[in-house]
Amino acid sequence: MANDNDGMAKGLIIGFIAGGIVGAVMALLYAPTAGRELRANIKDKARDAMDTTDEYITKARTTAKDIINEGKSRSESLITDAKRRAESIMGDAERILSDARSKSGNEGSKS
Repeated sequence: MANDNDGMAKGLIIGFIAGGIVGAVMALLYAPTAGRELRANIKDKARDAMDTTDEYITKARTTAKDIINEGKSRSESLITDAKRRAESIMGDAERILSDARSKSGNEGSKS
């Protein structure tokens, strides 16, 4: 399910970027400008779109790294807590077993 959401988010971002580029190019093509000026405007808009895309990618990578690091930290904490609880349970079980053995040994010596 997470992979579906990731793919959908990527597709949505790519769609917005592509739509923005197509819209900008169409606006430039229909604007009354000279050919040389039009080509310069298209280059500028393409450069702006690439810069914006780079910013989105950088933010996405940073966010992904933060999420991964937080997940690792939480999982390490959960593992440490589970180990501590398992050790406590094992200690309790050993004490109970030792008590049961000593009681059965005492009862056996009374006979």
